[in-house]
Amino acid sequence: MARLFERRLVPADSPAAIMATTSAAFLAAMLAAAFLFVSYDASPFQAYYALFHEPFATLRGFGYSLVRASPLALIALGTIVSWRSGFSYLGFEGCFVVGAAAAGWVALLTAQGAAIGPIPFILFLPLAILAAYLAGGAWAGIVGLVRARLGGNEVLISLMSNYVAIFILQYLVSGPLRAPGSLPESRLFPKGSWLPFILPGTRAHAGILIAIAAAGIVWVLLKKMPLGYEFIVTGFSPSAARYAGIDVGRRLLLASFFAGGLGGVAGLTEALGSQHRLMDGISGGVGFVGIVVALLARLNPLAVIPTALLYGGMSVGADAMQRRASIPSSITFILQSLAVLLVLAFDVLRYYKINFDFRRGTPSSTAPQVSE
Repeated sequence: MARLFERRLVPADSPAAIMATTSAAFLAAMLAAAFLFVSYDASPFQAYYALFHEPFATLRGFGYSLVRASPLALIALGTIVSWRSGFSYLGFEGCFVVGAAAAGWVALLTAQGAAIGPIPFILFLPLAILAAYLAGGAWAGIVGLVRARLGGNEVLISLMSNYVAIFILQYLVSGPLRAPGSLPESRLFPKGSWLPFILPGTRAHAGILIAIAAAGIVWVLLKKMPLGYEFIVTGFSPSAARYAGIDVGRRLLLASFFAGGLGGVAGLTEALGSQHRLMDGISGGVGFVGIVVALLARLNPLAVIPTALLYGGMSVGADAMQRRASIPSSITFILQSLAVLLVLAFDVLRYYKINFDFRRGTPSSTAPQVSE
């Protein structure tokens, strides 16, 4: 009996097939979200024009899109490393916060009259990146150690660790690092520690360049290096990895440290590139949104940057859509959520094909006839 869906002999894993299913899912999400505009008597074309014109067709909006994309891309890259290694880590919000705190602490030490004092930016940036990377890596590495040595549930532990990191930052900006005043925030970082702006007339900073470099490093790690191969084998089948002589526990610990370090560097881009100070609520949930970006990119490091740019640009365009079309920006979050759900749902088309002849009872591919 013919069926509507028939399983493919080989999954469609070509870049063209992945791009086609992703584009179809995104268009379907836009079509479904368009019905929400009816209650506001707004044209979907006008709303979508405002949503995408501001972040991608204006220099100022594009600069803000780059700013939003930088931490999202770095957290998505960390998610790819951890998840493809079989480490289901969800604590990037905590890595982001401790990374921002570490980078901010180094920046405050380079202020005039502080312990280190002013130093050239070419020396400061590697020092700040190292501090943020080690802080984020250690934060995630603790969870990796518990999982590798004690068999703990990394999902629950990592989720709870996010709140610990947030409370630690609240303590720092309300106590030891608090600037004179009523707001829980640190002093403004020295301008010599700010990430340089890369687009004149915009707020776009060098954080996006750090994210692009990190994407290249992760791609090389997972595709070209033996360590990345061991990460992937460990994620696919720990028992097969052990049979091949791979130390699964050690690889899991390394993957957690590497992924957490990327989350910590994401915090650096926000602290030194956008806020220029430590403050309560600096993360704004970006640690969870970065995981969504990784899913939309299908855990492909090379697809992370354009995906993060699209997702961050939509966040920027949501405000423009609210101003120009009088539509709540919350519809944009509904669109983003639908896009994630449909991208995951449309992934089935890579493993199954549609049989348009199922009603006639004939399969899409018939066996060759044998002549008598």
